[in-house]
Amino acid sequence: MFPPIVPAIAVVVIAAFINNQNNNIQTKQKNKKINSKFAMGVLTDEASSLPKDIPRYYPIGTPGQPWTEEEDNQWKDQIKIQRSYKEEVLDKLQAMQQEAKNNNSERFVVKQYGALSHNPSKYPLMSIQSKTWDPTKPFVLVTGGVHGYETSGVQGAIAFARTEAAKYAKDFNIVVLPCVSPWAYEYIQRWQADLLDTNRSFQPDDESQQTEESKALISHLKQIEQEVGASKEVVHGNNTPFWNCHVDLHETTDTDATEFMPAKHAKAGLKYEGEVIPDGFYLVATDDNPQFEFQQAVIDKVKQVTHIAPPDKNGNIIDEHVQQEGVIVVPARELGLCGGVTLGEYTSTTEVYPDSPKATDEICNQAQVAAIVGALDYILAQ
Repeated sequence: MFPPIVPAIAVVVIAAFINNQNNNIQTKQKNKKINSKFAMGVLTDEASSLPKDIPRYYPIGTPGQPWTEEEDNQWKDQIKIQRSYKEEVLDKLQAMQQEAKNNNSERFVVKQYGALSHNPSKYPLMSIQSKTWDPTKPFVLVTGGVHGYETSGVQGAIAFARTEAAKYAKDFNIVVLPCVSPWAYEYIQRWQADLLDTNRSFQPDDESQQTEESKALISHLKQIEQEVGASKEVVHGNNTPFWNCHVDLHETTDTDATEFMPAKHAKAGLKYEGEVIPDGFYLVATDDNPQFEFQQAVIDKVKQVTHIAPPDKNGNIIDEHVQQEGVIVVPARELGLCGGVTLGEYTSTTEVYPDSPKATDEICNQAQVAAIVGALDYILAQ
């Protein structure tokens, strides 16, 4: 039976307080000094040195000036729902659970771990996870839909849970969070409802920088860790990361260059000079633990489904140096990326390119599945 959707506990706050909290998050993000274009979430301090004659490149706001509440509202007024979270995610999870029940193969359960406060009944946050925890097995996390517009991250996570997860149930404890940002999924947006980039907000030690979506995810992981933690420490020792593997599923799309990055720069009052969108799949590793052999195993598996992005003429992908085929490295933890939230032994962020003439929706979804399978197969081989 699909679990009932329980609305989150309502917390009444005045609008001015919410705006102040959002502004605090954005201010803290701008004050970070990280020399990485990947950080343009936006996380650099360029605004202080910007020329005042920035040409208009986005229809909202005044070039060179950060948006106010007025511009935020203009942006909200011009977006609309473009697809259904219920039909494309919730209904699929319900069908998947019912099928497992009919086949008497319920290795996994679907649970609600939170809800978005602006519409809790419409936007429950769902987890597909092992029915019981075995502290002797490694813990694996798969996340999709951190950026709601990146479709294959969501559908690839669901496809893995439906078609492949059972094969690995005897070897791993598995948690799949298929759609971290359901509001953004319906509106096909990078930002969440407060015009914040969820994938720059995964700061477990600083709640002031977290969005609703990242806060709920971090809380869910902590709850699992608390449920299992003592038992797992006895088996593996205190110095072993709780999460052995985390694969965070993303896309890099042409709309990054035509809409999402221009909007983010305009909101921050920054100059925008364009993007070079890589043609193909690539991975983003964490700088404190890149695990290159692991990344290569994932690339090798994905190669069987889709093509790998080549470096540009400067040897880069999205202005980051290519460390090995299809792999760049960034300070994921410092940037507040979802891929850095677990400190897992093996972590990788996938980037599928859905706008390639060689790609289809199904190829993109299967590339995400292949990445997860490649990661788990590598760990089993160690």
